[in-house]
Parts: sequence; C-alpha cells; structure tokens
Amino acid sequence: MIQSQNDVEALRHREKMAKRKAAQDAEVASKTIAEKGLLIVHTGSGKGKSTAAFGLLLRALGHGWSCGIVQFIKGGWETGERAALARFSDLVSWHTLGEGFTWETQDRARDVRAANSAWVKAQELMADPEIRLLVLDELNIALRYDYLPLSDVVAALRGRRPDLHIVVTGRNAKPEMIEAADLVTEMTLVKHHFKAGVKAQEGIEF
Repeated sequence: MIQSQNDVEALRHREKMAKRKAAQDAEVASKTIAEKGLLIVHTGSGKGKSTAAFGLLLRALGHGWSCGIVQFIKGGWETGERAALARFSDLVSWHTLGEGFTWETQDRARDVRAANSAWVKAQELMADPEIRLLVLDELNIALRYDYLPLSDVVAALRGRRPDLHIVVTGRNAKPEMIEAADLVTEMTLVKHHFKAGVKAQEGIEF
C-alpha cells in the first residue's frame, strides 16, 4: 500500500516524538531528590524579574500555600499586584519596607536602616513554618549597594528550612548569590518602550 506524503510525515513525527519522550522520561527518572526548598534568583537588566516572582507566588496560592513578600528598596506606592493579592490576605503576608530607590531618598543612612528592617522581617518570615514561598523583592539591589552584609544574607538563605522556597529579585545579583542559588534566570533587555519615551503604564509597570 502506497503511503501518502502526509502519512509518511505523520509517521516520522510520531517516531521522533516517541524518541524524545523516552529521553525525557529517562531524564526525569534519573532525578533522585523528590522535594527541596529552592533558592531562585531573577536578575538581569531586562523587565519582568518581580513579575515572574509574583507569577510563581500565584501558582503557589493555587496550591493553598501560605506565602510572604518583603520588598526592599521599593516604596509604598500602590501597585496592581498588591491590590490583587490583598484578596488572598489569609495566605499572603506582604511587607513593603523600602522607602524608594536610592536616587529618590538620596540618604544612604536612611536606606541602610530601611534595608535592615526589611531583612529582619525577611528572617521572621523565613522562620515561620507556615510560609512555603517567600519573595525577597529587590534584595539584590540592597546587596549591590552594600546596605546589608552579603556573607550574612547568603549564609541565612543557604540555611533556610528544607521546605521553604525563596525567590530573590533585582538586577546585578552578586556572584555569591548566584553560586548559592538552585535556579538563576537572567532577564535580558532587548527592547523597552521607556527608551522610546513611553511612561510607566498602569497594569504593566505597576
């Protein structure tokens, strides 16, 4: 029986996907660690680091997890994500403890105090056995400007509870942070509307 060209292509596709599935199944089967609290780092010059962290938090909420958010550097302005997550106040503990970016405050001592207050709160949430996912938003920026002792922070993150996932955001992640992390994603800036004169957009930037 003569096969049509479509039949031949369909067969080739099935064979290709069967081989790919076998390889994928073998890869998954080779993993021996069933569960592990991960240290996840979102860094790079591109947009979307905090947004990706909130996406993970939304996924965690879908599983009924209790989550925490500590915002370093960022001030207390109203954002869409905070308004949305307020609807999950029984599961989300949100703490914005920054006072604005350093070029806004123009006061290093004040920035250092705010970063230290945020770090104290972060450690409290890390110790809370109910919290399963903790977002430390812009922690990398606080470390970049030496507002916090890098070695102490990294040691505390390494010593997190075995069942606690932590997401650290902010550009210019320190090499020590990257080395300690289980997963690092670098957002690369390709094009940004801000460069074309477009101001921050509601629902997109905040």
